[in-house]
Amino acid sequence: MFPGDARRLLRMRFEVDAILFDIDGTLVDSTAAVGRTWRAWSAARGIDALEVLRVCHGRRSEDTVAEFLPSDQRAAAVAELERLEMADLDDVIALPATRDLLSRLPSDRWAAVTSGSQLLMRARLAAAGLPVPDVLVAAEDVRLGKPDPQGYLNAARQLGFNPRRCLVVEDAPAGLEAGRAAGAHVLGVATSHPAHDLSAAHVVVPDLAACIVEVTVEGLVISTAGCDHDFVRSRADEIGAQSILDVGCGTGC
Repeated sequence: MFPGDARRLLRMRFEVDAILFDIDGTLVDSTAAVGRTWRAWSAARGIDALEVLRVCHGRRSEDTVAEFLPSDQRAAAVAELERLEMADLDDVIALPATRDLLSRLPSDRWAAVTSGSQLLMRARLAAAGLPVPDVLVAAEDVRLGKPDPQGYLNAARQLGFNPRRCLVVEDAPAGLEAGRAAGAHVLGVATSHPAHDLSAAHVVVPDLAACIVEVTVEGLVISTAGCDHDFVRSRADEIGAQSILDVGCGTGC
């Protein structure tokens, strides 16, 4: 349950110029593949895989590897990890509603910002049957990875929009922090982390099936609709988004 009236917010409305999506855990479900590859990588080096998995989500491989290996071993280790990931695409699938949602968006109104490489992310999108955006900012395109905002700032600039007029959609704490640091509105999807771990988001929903996107003359309108009370939370006052209260919801909701 959420404190006060925040727990009664069933829908929230954002009017933005563009949507900037993360990929893994936001558009595609690659959880099993990620787990397998990091476990295999860790086992080959005698590293505790649970410790690696605890810190790797939403971050560039090179940033995770740097926490476990000396500098002279990192480049080869990152290359090996990518080879493992590229060979493990069979059960990478689209997350709920992503295919339909992306099909509704004009190509100049959305981008992807990922901690993975261009090669791997394009392969995962293809494996999931999802389109590759015209603007895709990947690990090798930034100097600093998430939670640094560089990737989201880069994507907004390439699209030609102010990041404050963009909605970032993310599943991992590091990505949500990056979106906030970029000055964007931030929507969290609780697909890979429990909602209580996504405290940096302005709104949290179960997945993108809880969202409705409308294309307008001015841009995009995104509404969270009919979400479960245990998932949805909002900070409408903080970001000035339009919220719609379920006025019939009593204390027992």
